[in-house]
Amino acid sequence: MRKAYEKDSLRICLISYRSNPHCGGQGVYIRNLSRALTDLGHDVEVVAGPPDPQLHDDVTLTMLPCLDLFAPENMFRFLRPREMANPINIIEWLGVSTGGFPEPFTFGFRAHKYLRNNFKKFDIVHDNQSLSFGLRNISRFIPTVATIHHPITIDRDIALKSATATWEKLKHLKWFSFLHMQKQISQTISHIITVSDSAMNDISNEFNIPKERFRVVPNGINTNLFYPMPEIARGKNRIIVTNSADMPLKGLYFLLHAISNISKKRDIKLIVIGAPKKNGIVEKLVRDLELERFVTFTGRVDDDEFVRQYAKASVAVIPSVYEGFGLPVGEAMACGVPVISTSGGALPEVVGDAGIIVPPSDHEALSRAITDLLDNPVKAKELGVAGYKRVQEFFTWKKAAEKTVDVYREAIRDYS
Repeated sequence: MRKAYEKDSLRICLISYRSNPHCGGQGVYIRNLSRALTDLGHDVEVVAGPPDPQLHDDVTLTMLPCLDLFAPENMFRFLRPREMANPINIIEWLGVSTGGFPEPFTFGFRAHKYLRNNFKKFDIVHDNQSLSFGLRNISRFIPTVATIHHPITIDRDIALKSATATWEKLKHLKWFSFLHMQKQISQTISHIITVSDSAMNDISNEFNIPKERFRVVPNGINTNLFYPMPEIARGKNRIIVTNSADMPLKGLYFLLHAISNISKKRDIKLIVIGAPKKNGIVEKLVRDLELERFVTFTGRVDDDEFVRQYAKASVAVIPSVYEGFGLPVGEAMACGVPVISTSGGALPEVVGDAGIIVPPSDHEALSRAITDLLDNPVKAKELGVAGYKRVQEFFTWKKAAEKTVDVYREAIRDYS
């Protein structure tokens, strides 16, 4: 009988506590990795919490019921009597009600409850950064690997640095309190997948994990979704950014200041894919800088419109202070758009020599880089072509899935 790590086809369980395919890299990761693993001939089941990760039809999905208290219709509600019978529900409700983020913790116990009756169905369990106490229990019965996209301690530290009031700092500390659990559990995982050398170094330092436990597997880019549309003319002085979040980590604050500088000298248009938080810091900054006529928020757009927006853009800007990988820069490059990126985290590893790189948190450097590309269309076109070629060579989901399977086989072999 062939051992599991020698089998041509593996039975894989991907677990992911929150996998919105339209918001955040973790949802994109689960949707595309499960597709690519299935295309390689493996049997994949995704065990997930809400919202629906919208997987492809031939990928098995098991949704674990939870309170889903971050859904708009569920916020601030009380527990129903039947829900109070489950202690995990009480922990989840108390955590959210006091300003915390308990979902990784509670999802882990729900995943363990589901898997303890189904361990024989799988050869390997792959955790998508829940790093929960439940995962430690799972790993005692079946080979287990975990993906850590980047150390969320960095998100916490940037949020704390940006907070001006003591109550804001305390709010951030409460929200990120799940990190104590993630640090502890990550130290028990024998095989950790991460998406860049930069992320590996940072996770190793932040979580005190030996580097020999890591395997670097870069994310892929969905080239069936993101591709050039040469039939659409690029707009003049038209900038695109795919981040509308108020999170300091994403750096939109600095891009808006750069646009403010440029708008004093030339007509410019910034297209922001998405919508800002109502009455949040981004909305306020747009008003304070008097950028209303220069900045357009699209709200949520469908896939076709997303690609058309890239096709219309002169330049794509990724202003993040830090990224463990940086899917938006790869998506822009796949569409043939010239990119300007900060050097935050792993972004230079993705961009290579196919874009312009500036320091993070530096709106003056962003202003100069944007102006330079707008004034040099030949250079911009060359960078667009170079970025497209780089994605095709290094960042496909097929390559990512193949390397991930290599990690699975190693973990299964070492577990035997």
